[in-house]
Amino acid sequence: MNRTQVTRWLVSEKVLPYWLILPTLAYVAAFFLVPLAQALLLAFRTEGGQWTMRFFVRMVEDVRFFDALKFTLILVAIVVPLQLVTALSIALLVNTRFRGSRSFLYICAIPLGISDLAAGLIWFSLFTQHGYVNSFLYTLGLIDKPIYFLSTQNLGWVVGSIVLAEHWRATAIVLVILVAGLQMISRDYLEAAEVFGARPWQKLWHVTLPLLKPSLQSALIIRTILALQMFAVAVALGGRLVPVLAGEAYYWYYLYRNANVASAYALFLMVISLLLAWGYLRFLRPREVRS
Repeated sequence: MNRTQVTRWLVSEKVLPYWLILPTLAYVAAFFLVPLAQALLLAFRTEGGQWTMRFFVRMVEDVRFFDALKFTLILVAIVVPLQLVTALSIALLVNTRFRGSRSFLYICAIPLGISDLAAGLIWFSLFTQHGYVNSFLYTLGLIDKPIYFLSTQNLGWVVGSIVLAEHWRATAIVLVILVAGLQMISRDYLEAAEVFGARPWQKLWHVTLPLLKPSLQSALIIRTILALQMFAVAVALGGRLVPVLAGEAYYWYYLYRNANVASAYALFLMVISLLLAWGYLRFLRPREVRS
């Protein structure tokens, strides 16, 4: 094959798809595969090149490990279902296409543009000792001294404030996915259900939700993985009172200068994410895919 033939082959339609996916492959390799390989090496290999599990043993022996695991799972178990119910309610309301529904959707999506840390600081300004909540209650005469919401004595309030902040900040992610899914459902199905006398809740349960299952599956996977990575909001509101796995990986890397244990934390978090994603894919598959 001479040079001219090679040039024609490179610009042919047969090769074009590979050129189009090349930037994606380069992005995945640079920002996922290479860091993943480095994390695996750091977690399983010593500086002398020997394979070991002692960094995982050190992670489990860390005094904060089980607290971080407990609080991470608690936050995910509370935040994700709460966001799903809220987002589904708003999406169904938007899908009625009432007057001003588009503007309402844009307003609901505003927190999506706010960073984790900024959201945490906003809610910190509400619940801190001299925050807006204490000022409001004092102005109403309901309290005569500040309530220490974010303190060791009120650990439930600390967890609750993190749930509120994360719920406010990230529900829009689920909302956008569900609104797109609802708009893809043909209204012919709902009209056919009405012809057979279905009530609103029957249309929701037997028509809308089954057809929305692929979008619900995607939303749950994305939101659960992001919730497992929750860090800035938890640090801004809870500090070390509410340790989370992502936060411990950060502290081990930057504070304790131990990249090996930090990588072990990161890989452990990735395994939990993969298991939960597999569970969603396994148990929320559309019926026709299962058969």
